[in-house]
Amino acid sequence: MDGLMKNNDEETPDPLEVDDDAELEADDIDAVPVVREDDGMEAVETPIASELEDLEHVRIDIRHALPNRRLDKYLSGRLGREVSRTAVQRFIKEGIVTVNQKAVKPSYLIQSGDSIDVMLQKPKPREILPEPIPLDVIYEDDDLMAVSKQANLIVHPARGNWSGTLVNALAYYFQQSWRTIKDLPTSGEIYRPGIVHRLDRDTTGIMLVAKSELALWRLGRQFEMRRIHKTYTAIVHGIVGPDEDVIDAPLGKHPKIREKYAVQRTTGDPFPGSAKEAVTKYRVLRRLTDVGRSRMGFTLVELYPQTGRTHQLRVHMSFIGHPIIGDKMYGGGPLYRSQLMGLADHVEGPLITRQALHAHFIEFQHPRTLRMMKLEAPWPKDFTDTLKELDDFTQK
Repeated sequence: MDGLMKNNDEETPDPLEVDDDAELEADDIDAVPVVREDDGMEAVETPIASELEDLEHVRIDIRHALPNRRLDKYLSGRLGREVSRTAVQRFIKEGIVTVNQKAVKPSYLIQSGDSIDVMLQKPKPREILPEPIPLDVIYEDDDLMAVSKQANLIVHPARGNWSGTLVNALAYYFQQSWRTIKDLPTSGEIYRPGIVHRLDRDTTGIMLVAKSELALWRLGRQFEMRRIHKTYTAIVHGIVGPDEDVIDAPLGKHPKIREKYAVQRTTGDPFPGSAKEAVTKYRVLRRLTDVGRSRMGFTLVELYPQTGRTHQLRVHMSFIGHPIIGDKMYGGGPLYRSQLMGLADHVEGPLITRQALHAHFIEFQHPRTLRMMKLEAPWPKDFTDTLKELDDFTQK
């Protein structure tokens, strides 16, 4: 274990509100308690299911206590060398450790019958585990590979998501057909071997992976110098006016919602110091007007990011009043067939369960041959199916 941590949502991809005072049901206990002896003390340690994936909740019920045993000394001994007594004292003072669901002092003397609740950070895996996750390889040579990432797939392991990622899929792929993922170059972050850029969890499309040190350095340099050109396609709400335009609006962290980003509308307020330049070009491919009985409008657009900010395309399209279909975070929301049918009394659908955003093309200079390359990841089925349904409703 890495240590004790607060039960909050800091730096978690999908924060959940946890009521610390809520009573735990019987189903929350996911293991049979085991009685352990500790220098004459008897305690029952029970793992409790936690809603936060990267935290473990442990409850220690004291069956028999020794006289004058301090809480901080007992816990530091029980948790081992990985958690110092000083750290334990700090966490007790901060209320991370409670006794009988109440905050106490580090000097609290443990009594028989006490119930101690502790939140533990789950240990990071020591290596990247290969997982047989489907991998759509578009191109591969000795220096690089290009894959078409599917929806609902995080790119690399990180806090709260140590498995089920694209990197875990790469580990399995290389284990079967190449060597091991440990041979991939890394910029110093062991959980991101070969990764030179990323896509959001539910954004599909083409990604480059570096297989050699030369590729990692030269591709990274091209991204830094904005010499790699990416083309995305998206289906957005509403009828986009100009056939082509540029969205030049700086992005920064949302002032109130940690996981969101927002356009800085004036001079930096309400997030001074965090806003960065963000530029997106777009071109209209098709306009779908009077769709269904509700006569809704949609537009198929190509997007060309000139900068690479987090959530840039999603925020920019929402900013100009045309959020991407299915993008609940930035106002797109799900699109249901019943909406297109003009039915307000029931819900049918949705047409697509994630943001309709796809990384379609990427153009770059090969890191070794120096020749220009343009690779394509075809539209995924849910994207083409959504377009087809909108077309079908347009014809009705």
